[in-house]
Amino acid sequence: MEEIYKEYSKIVFCYLLSLTNNTEIAEDLTQSTFYSAVKNINKFRNESSLKTWLCKIAKNKWLDYYKKTKRCNETNIDEVNNKFLIEKSFEDDYADREEILNLYKKIHKLDEKSKEVIYLRIRGELKFKEIGLIMGKSEEWVRITFYRAKIKLKEDFNNG
Repeated sequence: MEEIYKEYSKIVFCYLLSLTNNTEIAEDLTQSTFYSAVKNINKFRNESSLKTWLCKIAKNKWLDYYKKTKRCNETNIDEVNNKFLIEKSFEDDYADREEILNLYKKIHKLDEKSKEVIYLRIRGELKFKEIGLIMGKSEEWVRITFYRAKIKLKEDFNNG
């Protein structure tokens, strides 16, 4: 299980961070996700990839947390940026950071479902089918949502 944790913990954490917008909560939920996975490993039937199964557990953990706290989340774009950016010298990547920051700001303005699809596809590197399994939607719905979100982001960049 340690190997599975090493391979998938970052993906699960990034996914939960995209949902919670809070590092501490995402870390707690990541731990809870893997604890549940260990307890329920016998229920894994290879109907999906292990990554998809873990993300589904993570989403359920987040939904449980959200129901308990009933809090509206706000994204702290600096916190997201610090987790996702690879450290380089300031001079080397100032322009890259600005572009990435602008991208995250624009992603943050998307509706929740589009945001979730974008993060799962880009940060989680999941296939459309896997995202559909996690979200309880069809692969077609995920493809259309992703496409529309990309169009919206392109429009925002062209207008901004």
